[in-house]
Amino acid sequence: MNLLSLILLSCVILSGLSTAHANQSGSIIRAAQMLDIKSGKLISPAVLVVQDGKITAINPTSLPTGLATYDLGDKVLLPGFIDMHTHLTQDFFNGNHWETEAVNETPADWALHGVEFGKNMLLAGFTSVRDAGAWPGFPDVALMRAIERGAVVGPRVFPAGHYISITGGHCDVTGFAPGIMELGPKQGIADGKDEILKAIRYQAKHGVKVIKVCATAGVFSKGFSPGAQQYSDEELNTIVQEASRHGLKVMAHAHGSEGIMAAVKAGVASIEHGSMLTPEIIKEMKKRGTYYIPTIHLADVPLPPETPQWTVDKSNFLAPYVERSFKMALDAGINIALGSDAGVMAHADARFEFNAMVKRGMSELQALQAGTIKATELLGVSDRGELKVGMLADIVAVKGNPLKDIQVVENVTFVMKNGEVYKHLQ
Repeated sequence: MNLLSLILLSCVILSGLSTAHANQSGSIIRAAQMLDIKSGKLISPAVLVVQDGKITAINPTSLPTGLATYDLGDKVLLPGFIDMHTHLTQDFFNGNHWETEAVNETPADWALHGVEFGKNMLLAGFTSVRDAGAWPGFPDVALMRAIERGAVVGPRVFPAGHYISITGGHCDVTGFAPGIMELGPKQGIADGKDEILKAIRYQAKHGVKVIKVCATAGVFSKGFSPGAQQYSDEELNTIVQEASRHGLKVMAHAHGSEGIMAAVKAGVASIEHGSMLTPEIIKEMKKRGTYYIPTIHLADVPLPPETPQWTVDKSNFLAPYVERSFKMALDAGINIALGSDAGVMAHADARFEFNAMVKRGMSELQALQAGTIKATELLGVSDRGELKVGMLADIVAVKGNPLKDIQVVENVTFVMKNGEVYKHLQ
């Protein structure tokens, strides 16, 4: 069976699943409690009416008839989780080596990875994700569209398309002989104002929902300085200004202090990783409302034994800075939203990000807010992240009180997205 046949078969199977869910006109969900994510109060009992993909009533005096009923017993209802830093179409450590994936596979392969990994994330409770970059060919945009039309199962996706990077930078494809996968502005590799404008306009043309810039060097790429600033201040300003003209926010991969500060001053919406924050940077972020996406669970994930030495050395160098930066950011009260960097770990393991933040000093409620309402603020959407009348029916259930034990969110028993049930365990 050829690749096209496999794609069509996958779409038919998953489309059938989606259609079966969608045929229900609505549902009633009963549970022992639900969490008011803003106040941190548990409300009991919890009876939610869902119709046309939205929550239409909570604990009403009378219930509509003819709707499917899901009695979840002693479970606690939460809004669907939101991950602000994923790579749904990339598979760094699951049998496809990250060093050669870009030249050994195609956009069709990456889109099919996204079908598998998107479903994994949805079943882990993530009903929306912001995807932080893909290999060239817009497989993440294709995945977003397939999910939106119900052809495949997955979370709502805000794709970044191609990484915006300098030639030879962290988000370029490096390490190969000249002539192998040489990329340009249409693939996000852009130097100077003219190429940057072309790159961002090409991204906007093809349907991205956010721009991802690699403002500094990184860990999983050639080179020995993970924090070196890669775009100049002027280039970063150009990226943010042009993205803004297209109604797009900018997320900035940034490890080193100088690059972080330059990106913040340029007006990016969020700093991804932010490994080497300083009090001056935090002050500037707080003034501007810049979000910090710590991807802190990565610090708890051991590198595979085949990891190149340069990556091991850079990871070890950054490790103490990562811990200090998170503590400074938390103490200062800057905006923090949950992001896992799923794809650099197993995608379903994004659920461990909640506990990774809590064990470093966040309260359980703060962690839950980071993965719900803080994420919606950064996304610029107001239709999800809470269990309220009029909100999208993106709902998960857990066994136990997440305000006392955050790890209960690591095993969701019920997942609903847009009024459709994708997981229901007793």
